[in-house]
Amino acid sequence: MFYRTQRELATAINKLVDAYWQEEIKEQVLIEGVNNIYDNNQDKLMKNNRFTKVVQQQCGKRRLAVVERILKMV
Repeated sequence: MFYRTQRELATAINKLVDAYWQEEIKEQVLIEGVNNIYDNNQDKLMKNNRFTKVVQQQCGKRRLAVVERILKMV
């Protein structure tokens, strides 16, 4: 839930989105997971309304597109 580094945060996002893509978790679990990560780690996830460079490099465009759409839903 709380991550020490941006790399740990990015790894958690990758696992969450990949599990959804592999149909291991339902969409609602993905949405709740992304929102929890964002709520508890805003400073590590985003700076100036953009994903941090480390998160961008570790997660990639496709995963972050999913995360961004979830965050805009709220």
